[in-house]
Formats: sequence, C-alpha cells, structure tokens
Amino acid sequence: MISFTIENKTVNVFQSTNADMPVIYLNTFANEGKQIFQYLQNFKCPDFTLIEISNLKWNSDMVPWNAPSVFESSGPLSGGADEYIKVLIEKIVPKAEKIIKGIPLWNGLAGYSLAGLFAVYAVYKTDMFSRTASVSGSLWFPGIKEYIFSNDMKIKPKSMYFSIGDKECRTRNRFLKCVQQNTEDIEQFYKDKGIDTVFQLNPGSHYKNAVERSAAGIMWLLSR
Repeated sequence: MISFTIENKTVNVFQSTNADMPVIYLNTFANEGKQIFQYLQNFKCPDFTLIEISNLKWNSDMVPWNAPSVFESSGPLSGGADEYIKVLIEKIVPKAEKIIKGIPLWNGLAGYSLAGLFAVYAVYKTDMFSRTASVSGSLWFPGIKEYIFSNDMKIKPKSMYFSIGDKECRTRNRFLKCVQQNTEDIEQFYKDKGIDTVFQLNPGSHYKNAVERSAAGIMWLLSR
C-alpha cells in the first residue's frame, strides 16, 4: 500500500499485480479500504487497483447540495460535492496515476451510503468514471431523483451497480423511507437508457455487512 495526503484527505493506493488494469476509486467513512481489498483478494477477484480516499468531510464532500438534518443527533448536510469533485479530478487522480502500474484500463467510482450517492452524482459532473457502484447509496437524498431524471450526464457509464438493504426503508424517518423505491426507480431509469445495470436487495439494515456489500459492488463492476 502507498499512501499520500491532499488537502487533508488521506489516499491509500492498493496496487494491482499487473500493469494497465482497471482502477476503482472508493470514498470511505471509516477507512474500510484495506478490508475490502483483502476481502476481494481472498475471493480471487480480477486484478485491479483500489484507490481509497478517507478523512473526508462526510456530510459535505459527499453531498450535492444543502439539505436539512436527517437525524436529530446530526447537523444539516452542506453541499460540497462539486468542490470535492474538483479536488478529486484535478489533484487526487493525477497524483494516483503517477503511482499505479501502467495506464488504467478504465476508471470506476464506488461508495457506501452518502458515498454511494456521490458515485451517481459524479457522472453528471465529470466524464472520468465509466463504471459506478452505489452500495446502500443514500438515494433518499431530497431532490436527487428529480435531478437525475432531468439532467444530462457528462458520461454514459458502461456499468452501474445499485444495492440496498431490505430493512433500510422500514423506518419512520420521512427522508429514509423512500430509499428502496428511489433506488429501484433510478436503476430502471439508467437501464432504460441502455446502460448495463443491476439492483441487489441485500438482507439487513443499512449498517449490516458494509465491507461485504462494498466488495460485491466492486466485484460486479470488475466482472462486466
């Protein structure tokens, strides 16, 4: 593993064995990158490089625009995703590409929870990522479905993975209760555009098996 820091964000590069392999960027909340990469190696997944970005301003960097607090214990969500995309594309990716072996076969973007929301939003702002994985993505986010349905993407991804836990919508929270329906609607929207998509309904709540779910999303992208 090779690590570096840019604008207080920690970047960990888990190298492929061979040169010119796919590269997947993964935004994480709790430095799960090493666990996910090891999990995939144990299952002998196709060769790829994983680039994990952590120490993020989670409720800002992953959020497209301002939104009210979802939980009483947390503050409001402040939209900083556009700013972070700029840092990712202009600073993190160029430095990472000097470290990896060869030239990326393709670049993918994956994330869990709000980072799953970000993975979808990013294709409307940059053409850098041709595969995305929104794992238990926060597609309940106010206005995101309408935004997706009414705006043009910067790139038409080759493949898009979506998943959700089957208990995630079973809540009294007025924001979160639409998450499964929104995810299914959004996945179908992209499928109708001719994009290779899949929707996986996993057993359990939002916080169950985050490493395994993330690995499943990445494995699916690598299998296409």
